[in-house]
Amino acid sequence: MILLFSIGFLEVSWVDIFDIMLVSVLLYQVYKLMRGSVAVKIFLGVLSLYLLYLIVRALQMELLGLILGQFMGVGVLAAIILFQPEIRKFLLLIGKTTDFNKGDFFNNLLIWKKKATKETYNITPIIEASKTLGGSNTGALIVISKDSELKFYAESGDIIEAQLSKRLLLSIFNKYSPLHDGAVIIYKGRIKAARCVLPVSESDSLPAQFGLRHRAALGMSEITDTIVLIVSEETGQFSLARNGKLTHNLSPQELRKTINDYLTTEEEKKKEEVKEEASEKETSQIKSEAKAGI
Repeated sequence: MILLFSIGFLEVSWVDIFDIMLVSVLLYQVYKLMRGSVAVKIFLGVLSLYLLYLIVRALQMELLGLILGQFMGVGVLAAIILFQPEIRKFLLLIGKTTDFNKGDFFNNLLIWKKKATKETYNITPIIEASKTLGGSNTGALIVISKDSELKFYAESGDIIEAQLSKRLLLSIFNKYSPLHDGAVIIYKGRIKAARCVLPVSESDSLPAQFGLRHRAALGMSEITDTIVLIVSEETGQFSLARNGKLTHNLSPQELRKTINDYLTTEEEKKKEEVKEEASEKETSQIKSEAKAGI
């Protein structure tokens, strides 16, 4: 082990520095995961107690160290019980990009080697249905996924496996339909399921005017790589949730652009940028030739 420096009796090596950095990153990620929920206060309390235990051990205070040691002995089991929802959310975050059903687990791990595939499809039925639903103040919750079928959430509702269409979406979210209460999951241009149950976000940053529908959309976007469209039943306004962030009061044009950006792969975006640059160059060349002709 290569010694870096020493502080009194304490010797610090490169491995120790690397170890401290990894623990710091891990603690920060855990804090981000639990930020805004009650669990963060419990986590800070447990962390403070553990630091106190380390100090007591370093000072060789045997009686207090024995008491705290007994508590720390069951600490792992207590943490699993106390932080069960957060642990589940953390594991879902780790595994959300992994699709075992397609047999390409190792390819999904090597993100930099993944080749982009064409995922875009006609989202006009979604936009048109949203406009109609908003106009009649009919609430709706639509989950759009490009990487996963979301089988766990699809199986919580009724499997449909139907071609995406405006009339079908309107029929599902009709106030008298038995399927309207819940979310619709759309994957690769098909409606996979309806009446699906979504995880509810525990964030306390959500404004009071947003109800359970918005909170469920936010929760879904926090733990999956999806974009969730919400049509408000009270105001008829459109909102989109992605990566744990909610964008409110969008126009149909903004809806279309944001959803298309989500569905479009990086490779297709680069191709579109190249086309736009070529078109601009061609336009400027035509203008310059026209001026030269004059």
